Amino acid sequence: MDDNPILFSFPESFETENLIIRAPQWGDGVLINEAVRESVNELRPWLPFASVIPSVDESEAYVRKARLSFLERTDFVMHVWDKSTSQLVGSSGLHRINWDVRAFEIGYWIRTSRAGQGLMTEAVNGITRFAIDHLDANRIEIRCSSLNLSSSRLAERAGFTLEGVLRCARKDKLGNLSDTRIYSKARGYEYH
Repeated sequence: MDDNPILFSFPESFETENLIIRAPQWGDGVLINEAVRESVNELRPWLPFASVIPSVDESEAYVRKARLSFLERTDFVMHVWDKSTSQLVGSSGLHRINWDVRAFEIGYWIRTSRAGQGLMTEAVNGITRFAIDHLDANRIEIRCSSLNLSSSRLAERAGFTLEGVLRCARKDKLGNLSDTRIYSKARGYEYH
């Protein structure tokens, strides 16, 4: 691969057994907004964007910025769709990109009505494979609050290894210090 990420070519969508995972498209804002509104109570403790319910226009503006970042190769938001129903089930992607190391962080959230069905674990596994196969990833991380047990369990189900805990590394929404768990997969350790 060339050294300039803007020149990298790779698919904007791919499929897993039950999902279509793709880059944001203009017009996705209304569906993202619907999923966030449905799930705001579950998302609010962990994700700053859920502290205030966005308008449809704000969600569309977010989607359009995410689309531009995808094209610039600076951040890869990916929307997760159920193949059988065409419903948007959540969002994930590769963030905090370090092209020099080929390191990425996976973030994710799922709409409340689709939680507990294994879909986000499937999405994380698919995005991990995408990062290895198309982006030549050397390191993939998942970071989450130590209090977010659902996120920790997902990382473990997806085969990520707990590397450590950063003590007092974040504040919760009430301003209390909490710990951050760091999970990873790294070339030469969990995959080749």
